[in-house]
Amino acid sequence: MSLMLPSESPSARSVVGVAGDLFAALRGESDVLPRAESVVLVVIDGLGAISLRAHAGHARSLTGGMTKRDVAQSVFPSTTAAALTSIVTGVWPGEHGLVGYRVLDPSRDVLVNQLSGWESDGLDPLVWQPAPTIFEQAAARGHSSFAVGIAAYARSGFTRATLRGAEFVAAATPAERVETAYELAQRHPGSLVYCYLPEVDKAGHKHGIDSSEWLAALETIDAALSIRVPTGVGVVVTSDHGMVDVPASRQVVLEEEHLTGIRHVGGEPRMLHAYLAPDADHGAVLSRWRDDLDGVADVVTRDEAIARGFFGPTVTGAASSRIGDMLAVARGTWALYDGTAADQRGRGMVGQHGALTPEERQVPLIRFGAFAR
Repeated sequence: MSLMLPSESPSARSVVGVAGDLFAALRGESDVLPRAESVVLVVIDGLGAISLRAHAGHARSLTGGMTKRDVAQSVFPSTTAAALTSIVTGVWPGEHGLVGYRVLDPSRDVLVNQLSGWESDGLDPLVWQPAPTIFEQAAARGHSSFAVGIAAYARSGFTRATLRGAEFVAAATPAERVETAYELAQRHPGSLVYCYLPEVDKAGHKHGIDSSEWLAALETIDAALSIRVPTGVGVVVTSDHGMVDVPASRQVVLEEEHLTGIRHVGGEPRMLHAYLAPDADHGAVLSRWRDDLDGVADVVTRDEAIARGFFGPTVTGAASSRIGDMLAVARGTWALYDGTAADQRGRGMVGQHGALTPEERQVPLIRFGAFAR
């Protein structure tokens, strides 16, 4: 089977370096951003650069000065748990260890949800995600930091894994969150402020990126970001990933005959982690999956994925143990489902992500305020 996996330029901007650039700009030490008195990092969950440009008429504030340079590459897998953690830690999934949506906890041989299952699945945020956050790094150098988000996220395990070191400030609407972030940056010179906007991602999952609901969410976010940035405050707007719409005709359901020799199926529909049974013939299962999914997904082994740098230049032992024995990376607009799973709610999602397409991995990287070009 010929692998259709994209290569990218070594000079391509990555979301992994964004927070570090912002922090360096506070000290006047950034090679890519001018110095700012305070900095704000706005993350619009689920907004790909390609989708944004395709709907520029609904996002004039965001796209008004956007150039071809104002993009970055997300990480692999292109999913929230992995990418948001890379944004706020400045390291790749292979180092922080959040290598997918649902992955194996090898100490218990169970799948755990790295986005919403920290409490129910018994994960310790400080142990499972050991990389220092940019907020902890800022505090160590005497800078205050804040994370502005939805109140329901304030005490979640994922928040403690990724935003520790920042003071969480809740605000209800996108406009209120942006206003609060800018006010905090203005009132606290030298501060680092994070602002999270998940509305586009939610609308995309439920309705798709060509829906009226998605466009309405984009317009709401764009309006929120149209307000004036306080003097001296530098703002970078980016995203964790984009998404593609998956039609029902492109849903591939893996039934028992496909899953022989596999004890767990993790990941998400566009990037499966398959964990093999101890007595499985790895070569035979790999060959079968490559045949069954020919033209639908690229199937690689853990070793192949690590050697190709999918999870970054360094993969720790802990991260490696969470990666599937095989990975099935969906092509085009396909999605893969475990038909034997008790929970089939994921099959109702329209917009999806996790794979390697440009629509999923290219994200905006737009500057406002003191950082405007």
